Amino acid sequence: MTQRHTLLKLLKAYSLITFGALIYALSFNWFFQPNHIAFGGLTGIAQILNRVWPVLPVGVMVIVMNVPLFVAGVRRMGVGLLLSSLYCMAISSIFVDIMAAVHTFSPIDPLLASLYGGLTLGFSLGLVLMANATSGGTELLARLLKYRLPNLSMGRLCLVIDLVVIVAYAAAFRSLNNALYGIVALYIATIVMDMVIYGSQKAVLAYIISDRSGDIASALLALNMGITLLNGTGGFSGGEKRVILCAIRRRQVAMVKELVNERDPAAFVIVCQAHEVLGEGFAAYNKNAM
Repeated sequence: MTQRHTLLKLLKAYSLITFGALIYALSFNWFFQPNHIAFGGLTGIAQILNRVWPVLPVGVMVIVMNVPLFVAGVRRMGVGLLLSSLYCMAISSIFVDIMAAVHTFSPIDPLLASLYGGLTLGFSLGLVLMANATSGGTELLARLLKYRLPNLSMGRLCLVIDLVVIVAYAAAFRSLNNALYGIVALYIATIVMDMVIYGSQKAVLAYIISDRSGDIASALLALNMGITLLNGTGGFSGGEKRVILCAIRRRQVAMVKELVNERDPAAFVIVCQAHEVLGEGFAAYNKNAM
């Protein structure tokens, strides 16, 4: 049963990687390459080299340039993550070259290309990273940097690295417009990538301060919501207060506010964004997760 579960988990992960790699190739060949929009990472460097020295296809150049990064990441990433990333890098590069050989996409409005290119690129990379893999290049380097800079999201790390490549693109081709469109695409990709990676883990924290904290706590527990009772002191009254801390899903916010208002209309309810919540009822800790 355990072996079957492991195989199903691997099948799901590699299916996700394959689908993400297909979307990645489609994004590059449809929106970036025909419109000469600057692309970040090693694919962007390959894009520059392919236009200056069109000897090798973009996909092959990407594979060659990825080799040193994979060698550097062997110890940090582990065998499982390394293999899944190698697979993703290889299959995405193959998809890029096959798609380019089979069909040539016509140029479209560059603004639309940057918008939809960023959307599809961010979605594809988010899927790959969710499967605990990388497509090599920027994502692999960002994952390695993440160990040293854990407070930065994957999207932001990728954005910084990609911006360097886009500046190089602008300098190489003296094409400021295409570089600016590339920045727009990368910004959108960053937002979408973080939404895909962290969206399922996002929650909110509710702080509830009430004289009827006991009734409210009992009602929340009856709904199987985890709560923590904190001791507080009123700044004006100086009296002791019980503060209820509750991590909830976004869809539960309205229900919690209504529940509190029914029991104590004078209660203070403070709702704030939680970037990530780990633990029972939410995501489990994974050292390879971003």
